[in-house]
Amino acid sequence: MAMATGIVAVALDLAGFTWATRVLLAVTAALWAVMAVTFALRLRGGREKRRAEECKPVTLTSVAGSGVLGVGLLLFRYEAAAEALLALMAVAWLLLLPRVVRHLRRRLPGAAYLVTVSTQSLVVLASTLAKQLPARWLVWPAAVLLALGLVLYVFVLGRFDFGQVRDGAGDHWVLAGALSISALACAKLAVAAGPPAPRPLEALMLLILAVAFAWYVLLVWAEIGTPRTGYDGRRWSTVFPLGMTAAAAMTAGTVSGLHWLDVLGHVLLWPAVAVWAVVAVGAVRHAAAPRAPG
Repeated sequence: MAMATGIVAVALDLAGFTWATRVLLAVTAALWAVMAVTFALRLRGGREKRRAEECKPVTLTSVAGSGVLGVGLLLFRYEAAAEALLALMAVAWLLLLPRVVRHLRRRLPGAAYLVTVSTQSLVVLASTLAKQLPARWLVWPAAVLLALGLVLYVFVLGRFDFGQVRDGAGDHWVLAGALSISALACAKLAVAAGPPAPRPLEALMLLILAVAFAWYVLLVWAEIGTPRTGYDGRRWSTVFPLGMTAAAAMTAGTVSGLHWLDVLGHVLLWPAVAVWAVVAVGAVRHAAAPRAPG
């Protein structure tokens, strides 16, 4: 929820809707606080329970959610808070990622792509800070993480259960979202490394974004062919790629000078906002629904 709401807020800012960004960013901060408390409580159990929790890809939302919030805070010049979040993310990523990767098997769900999303979240926030502070020393570590995130994507892709495209409950969309955030990471890194933006990074950004668009179209087609209308918490993992693809397209359009990409990003923003609203209503209704005793 924090990741999805945060990236929609960032995309709305890119489109010029500052008031909506402020509202959704406040919601994101509240959701992040709930996520942090929930994450801490889950790790309070016994050693075996804690180890089992730490091996699940979903734990990496703690990294990705922090990254989205950090980028949102930088929109309003809260550099100190973003720096603190980056440090917290780096520690969590170093502790969690190796354990998650070691336990990845065959027939993986879409949530497994969080290994890439969390890694590229570090790149996006570090690159944004590198430009805004400025702190150029962050550029090279970010470049290494960018490459690692792409390697992890290929690793998960080879083990992904493609039946999820037809039957998935929502997190299968991270198949596209992981590439969209990789393209955004390229764009942010290119800006931090320039000016002018390095041509190889620009080319890589456009290539990754093209593949992300292809997955996006395939996933939309699959949703039309096999509608999945019931509420499921994993639908927040559908909102995130929708918002991320819009944000990546707008940012890539600015970096590359391709105006049509920026226009496409503005167009893709509205399905992301609409789906966010539908899923948010579903979440509220689900939370308010009476529970059977026991």
